[in-house]
Amino acid sequence: MSKIALITGITGQDGSYLAEQLLDEDYEVYGLYRRSSLPHFERIEEFKDKIKLIEGDITDVGSLIRALKESEPTEIYNLAAQSFVGTSWTQPINTMNTTGLSMLNLLEAIRLSDIETRVLQASSSEMFGKVVETPQNENTPFYPRSPYGVAKVAAYWISVNYRESYGMFISNCIAFNHESPRRGIEFVTRKISNGVANIALGKSDRLELGNLESKRDWGYAPDYTRAMHLILQQSKADDYVAATGETHSVREFLDRAFKVAGIDSWDKYVIINQKYFRPAEVDLLTGDASKLRNIGWKPSISFDDLVKIMVDYDMQILSKDGLE
Repeated sequence: MSKIALITGITGQDGSYLAEQLLDEDYEVYGLYRRSSLPHFERIEEFKDKIKLIEGDITDVGSLIRALKESEPTEIYNLAAQSFVGTSWTQPINTMNTTGLSMLNLLEAIRLSDIETRVLQASSSEMFGKVVETPQNENTPFYPRSPYGVAKVAAYWISVNYRESYGMFISNCIAFNHESPRRGIEFVTRKISNGVANIALGKSDRLELGNLESKRDWGYAPDYTRAMHLILQQSKADDYVAATGETHSVREFLDRAFKVAGIDSWDKYVIINQKYFRPAEVDLLTGDASKLRNIGWKPSISFDDLVKIMVDYDMQILSKDGLE
C-alpha cells in the first residue's frame, strides 16, 4: 500500500521539517496551504517541486473535503494553527477558529468523506498552562492560560471524542517547545538568536524582550516531527508527550546565545519591555516523555547545541545580507 500524507500547515516550521522527513521515507506528500497576497513558501522552497500543494483553508470544511478527495491520504498531520501565544490575546476568536475549531472541521470532513486514514493532532504543552504537577505527562490535568492554550485543549478533546465515538485513528502529540532556524521571528528563541546576531555583526545595539524568568522545556523541531510520524506508526491510536525533560529559562537561552556570538555580557544591549509580558503568565513547563521514549523516540540535540544552531544560522544569513 502506498504511503500518502496530507499535511496542514505545511509552510510552517513543523510542516516543512515533516514534509522533508516523509519525502525521505518515500511518502507521496500533499500540503494544504492558505492563499495569501504574498507567497510564503520559503521553508519548503528546496523541495517544493516534490510536494503536491493544495490551496485550501482549515476553517473551510468544503475545501478540506476537496483536499481529502484529491489526496486520498493514508496519514493526516494537522499542524495548521495560529500558533503564536501573544497574538492569541489580540486575536482570540481567530485563534479559536484556526487552532481549535479547525480540528473539528477536519474530523467532520474525514467522517463525511468516509475515508480510512490515520490522524495526528499537533497538541501543545501550553494546554498545561498553570501546571498542577511537575513534570507534566499524558495524565496531567490541563489548565490553559491563554486563548491559544484553550483552543489547543478544545482540539485535543474533540480528537479524543471522535476517536472514542467513531473509532477513528486519531493520536495527539503533546509537543513541548521546539525550536529551529525555521522558527518564526516573533517567537522568543528566534527573536533572541536573530537579535544577538544583529548585535554581534554591528547591525543593532538593542534587543527588547519580556519575561526572562519564564522556564520552558526546549527541544529541536526535527526531533518533534520525527515523534509525530512515529506516533502514527503505532498499532493503536493514543496520546504522547514529546519533551526533553529539561527546563531552561529565557535568561539562560539569552546567556548562551550571547556567548555563542562571542559577547560575554548582554546587560547593555537587552531592554525589558512590559508589552511583551502576557496577561496571564505560564511560569514553568517541563515534560515527561517516558511513554514516547518507550516506543523508540529520544531527542538528538542538547539545549546548548540548539542555541548554537540557531545563532550560527542567523549569523550566517545576516552576514550574507551584508555582502549583497
